[in-house]
Amino acid sequence: MRLNRSFLIFSFFALVISFIILSFLVTKHPVPNLDVQISLFVQKIQSPILDQIMLGISFFGELPWSLIMVLIVASIFFIAKFRHEAYFITSILSSGLVILGIKNIINRPRPTEFYVRLVEINRFQSFPSGHVMSYILFFGFIIILMKNLKSIPNSIRQTVTYISLFLMLLIPFSRVYLGAHWLSDTIGGFILGLICLYPICYFYFKKKRE
Repeated sequence: MRLNRSFLIFSFFALVISFIILSFLVTKHPVPNLDVQISLFVQKIQSPILDQIMLGISFFGELPWSLIMVLIVASIFFIAKFRHEAYFITSILSSGLVILGIKNIINRPRPTEFYVRLVEINRFQSFPSGHVMSYILFFGFIIILMKNLKSIPNSIRQTVTYISLFLMLLIPFSRVYLGAHWLSDTIGGFILGLICLYPICYFYFKKKRE
């Protein structure tokens, strides 16, 4: 147990340091050549159908649908007598303030048509990706709940886990394909999502043991 706790603490601080370093790099070099080349490579294969699929994958990260989804899922858990879990699912909404604050501090511009094909136009700054962060945080927490709530039928837990994992893995690719983000934005969102997942899981399990 001590080894696991030490590993988790080390991993958390490693993620924080990695995010700080990446933030510094994108501030100094907003449009690195590697990001541009990766975006062009990802967008080599394109079609109207693929555009719609990628937009569909990103759908749950768009306002107000992201807010509605969290509230619906929290309500389902609440109705199913998992009120402790419903509370923590709702608390994920506070991460929106975190992502907006960091975006304003870093103030990295979005990809433009000069560099890539834009399938989706966005309002806020580019780094880190709010979609990726919210998917890692929300669906990551859902996967953890599915692993621990043994009273839920196994078929439901497995189905929800696979769908959540599918969306978590594809959302970074979707954001780059749509021209909404650079790869480094999605990496930053992935790391930040994991960082935010730590305290939610810590307080969830701590409260559950009380």
